[in-house]
Amino acid sequence: MASRLDIARESITRAIESWFTAHDIHADSERIEVDVPSEEGHGDLTSSICLKIAKSVRKPPRALAEDMLPELHKQLGELVVDIEAAGPGFLNFTLATPWLAEVINDIRAQGILYGHSRWGQGKRILIEFVSANPTGPLVIVSGRAAAVGDTLARIFRANGFIADREFYVNNAGNQIIKLGQAIYLRMLELHGTKVEPWPEGIYPGEYIIDIARNYLEKHPNDWSLSSPDEKLYVELGDFGAEYLRSFQEQILRRFGVEFENWIYEKDLRNQGAPESIIERLGKLGWVKTEEGAKWFLSTRFGDDKDRVLVKSDGNYTYFVPDAAYHAGKFERGYDWVIDLLGPDHHGYIGRMRALVEALGFKADHLEMMIIQLVRLVRNGEVVRMSKRGGQFVTLEQLIEEVGVDPARYFFLERAPNTPMDFDLGLAELKSNENPVYYVQYAAARIASVLRQWRESHHDPFVWNVDLLAEPLERRLLFTLARYPDVLKRAAIDKAPQYLPKYLTELAAAFHSFYRQHRILSEDPGLTMARVALSEATLWIIRSGLGLMGISVPETM
Repeated sequence: MASRLDIARESITRAIESWFTAHDIHADSERIEVDVPSEEGHGDLTSSICLKIAKSVRKPPRALAEDMLPELHKQLGELVVDIEAAGPGFLNFTLATPWLAEVINDIRAQGILYGHSRWGQGKRILIEFVSANPTGPLVIVSGRAAAVGDTLARIFRANGFIADREFYVNNAGNQIIKLGQAIYLRMLELHGTKVEPWPEGIYPGEYIIDIARNYLEKHPNDWSLSSPDEKLYVELGDFGAEYLRSFQEQILRRFGVEFENWIYEKDLRNQGAPESIIERLGKLGWVKTEEGAKWFLSTRFGDDKDRVLVKSDGNYTYFVPDAAYHAGKFERGYDWVIDLLGPDHHGYIGRMRALVEALGFKADHLEMMIIQLVRLVRNGEVVRMSKRGGQFVTLEQLIEEVGVDPARYFFLERAPNTPMDFDLGLAELKSNENPVYYVQYAAARIASVLRQWRESHHDPFVWNVDLLAEPLERRLLFTLARYPDVLKRAAIDKAPQYLPKYLTELAAAFHSFYRQHRILSEDPGLTMARVALSEATLWIIRSGLGLMGISVPETM
């Protein structure tokens, strides 16, 4: 179902095209763009078409816009109440409030699905995010990636895509042996042996003690204190990696994030995927041998340097299993692949896009988004929250400190590729200064109004659009009408930050309306109209917060 604003855009575009036809002006209809203006005071919708074609028709754009006004007024009829030629030649359109108020009926008919569309046409998108190494707890930048990736998947689904969430588990290689060594040393400590100094490069975090204790409970007699070997380290490392992965999954589920797919590097290695991808690139002619090593000719596809696949000692590099993994993403039938990467992965982008193109897939169908670092601050000072001796702040600690809703909302407020300061003091406030509280409080206010109204009204719900004529009512109506635009643009730009920005604007519009106008008044008709407006607002808050994975309280 087309949104109010889309219907208005189509009508305005047709009216402009009709005027061009009548005046023998040839203009590509795709160039007629009708958008919501970036600033208030320029109508509800605006078009710069006169600026684009003025040169070809040899007329000043402002004069061209003024010539069009009478006919546009006639064609658009009850849809608009004002059209003006503004600035150097913009056409600004102000929609009729009764026509705009029909958005309430649209929302009440569709509920939480208002603004959803079939734009994606069932195309398949795979979003890989978090993918933290299974060698430690999740840190706060992983929490930011979790909030962003999960919300993007929800936004894509709302736009008609099939979007799957995937976690890639790096449970192979030297890091697992190091994890096993750390577990072994903690087991020694639990048996009374002092380990001093702690070996360089072995995970020092005290969280390893829990893993060692758990292993000993499950395997009381299956290991030797005196004769460790690589086999034992691998066994301990595998045990620890799965222990930590399971713990990561629990924390993510608590954070509201579920993954459709868990892919394990060890499985890829056991299936021979790394060897297969090297052979495949070789057959395509994209591998060279030099100084005893095998190189992927990634510079042929825009990378800044060629990449080593197999070192001179015969071992392949970490790039190889990653390459096999990414080839598999497209081979599983996904139309687009999105990776959310940490701030230290900029160099990863060129080589992986080169790989995708070398294998014959579309390089522009792989998008890599960098999730920047997060600092915790309170009263302007950096806060360190670690309680267990590691050199990190965990997502679990953040959830315990501020709760899931503020954490997700704050992570989503900023563009993912910008560093952010997470204000703990603000997140803990129970006041309108806290943005998530501000939005949730608008929902709770509306829920309270609706409860009061339903206690005394059981008649059929009938309301009159003409009664919503006050400026603050109109502002709220137009903000509601913009929601489908926000959802679609968030998908196009892969920008989940559009949702909290919009919801803050919507909450502000409702709070202003609520403070200035009585919803439950002595006028039955006006009361019903305002109740309908409030209910529609609640539906959109529920929808937007739901897509962000945030709760909508009935009372606060």
